[in-house]
Amino acid sequence: MATGTGFSASTRFLRGRVRTGITRSRNSVMPAAQMTAAAVGAYAFAEYVLGHKGPLFAATSALIALGFSRDPRLRRVMEVGLGCTIGIVVGDLLLHWLGSGIWQAAVVLFFSILLARFLDGGTIFTTQLGLQSLLVVLLPVPPGGPFTRSLDAVVGGLFALLLTVLIPKDPRREPRKDVRMLLHELSKVLRECASALHYSDSTQAWHALIRGRNCQPLVDAMRQSLRASGEVATLAPAYRRHRDTLDKLETSLDYIDLALRNSRVFARRLTSAINHAALSDEATQNIADVLQETAMAVDSLSAGLAAMNDSERRANLRTARLELSAVAAQLHPKMLEVRKLEGETVVMLFRPLMVDLLEAAGMDSNEARDALPPL
Repeated sequence: MATGTGFSASTRFLRGRVRTGITRSRNSVMPAAQMTAAAVGAYAFAEYVLGHKGPLFAATSALIALGFSRDPRLRRVMEVGLGCTIGIVVGDLLLHWLGSGIWQAAVVLFFSILLARFLDGGTIFTTQLGLQSLLVVLLPVPPGGPFTRSLDAVVGGLFALLLTVLIPKDPRREPRKDVRMLLHELSKVLRECASALHYSDSTQAWHALIRGRNCQPLVDAMRQSLRASGEVATLAPAYRRHRDTLDKLETSLDYIDLALRNSRVFARRLTSAINHAALSDEATQNIADVLQETAMAVDSLSAGLAAMNDSERRANLRTARLELSAVAAQLHPKMLEVRKLEGETVVMLFRPLMVDLLEAAGMDSNEARDALPPL
């Protein structure tokens, strides 16, 4: 029996991994084609046009510059080119002074890594500088001299940049996916808080707080993807018209970040309110309903910010503003039948979160504050 259960679990695991792998491969077809074209093109250009023999650094720098990363691509290209060039200079100088060998390679690598960390904090820059200086010491000097390798690295970076400009991916795709995931997590935080109230379970409210804290890496990842997408929209003529959409999405992200921070403060206070029985049954039900309605409005906001066309975006954001405004109009302790001071604090902490969400949906800050009932 145990063997059969273990076999079934293993089969489910393998099926899940296969499905994930197929999805990942399908989504990587275009980037893989770009990386292949850039690497082979850079190698061919360096070999047949520049006359370099075996210009492997041209192909490798193009691959690294176009690699699967959220980092802004222009920065990555510059890091590759500069890292290769400086690494080769350092390696060549130390080779001249120290000679070649194992201990010389160790000295060169150690010095190069420290130099890279002094010049720049980028991981790719450090890796490239250290690797190239090490290879200069270990590999024989090419017929064209050591600096042909730095030129090959520049060629690879330029080919990567050219492919980015000529055949770019839609710069809106990654940020849309990120904002959908981020708002899904915020919606779950709100629903967990509502459930915690419904069952008077402070542990569940604490879990909502932990979920909110775990959203910060998602915010940081989305900021990175927006920077990278902004570069593509700036460099690629086909997508320059989307620059405004990305700017609006970045503005919305700032307010979503604030809303997430306020949700963590709210969840922490809610935990205390539940532990101290600070809310009556009527107030508990009313606040739980407000949280559920806010979560549904966040779903509408997610649909609007992740929409594929402008008309769909405007329609969903309008719906989100209406739904959020309806919730905001209820956020007064008396309207929610809250009597105790600690319960009033829970309501007061939810008001700035609502303003953040209204501004994320495109509402003016003064209008968003006016949506709240006066105290």
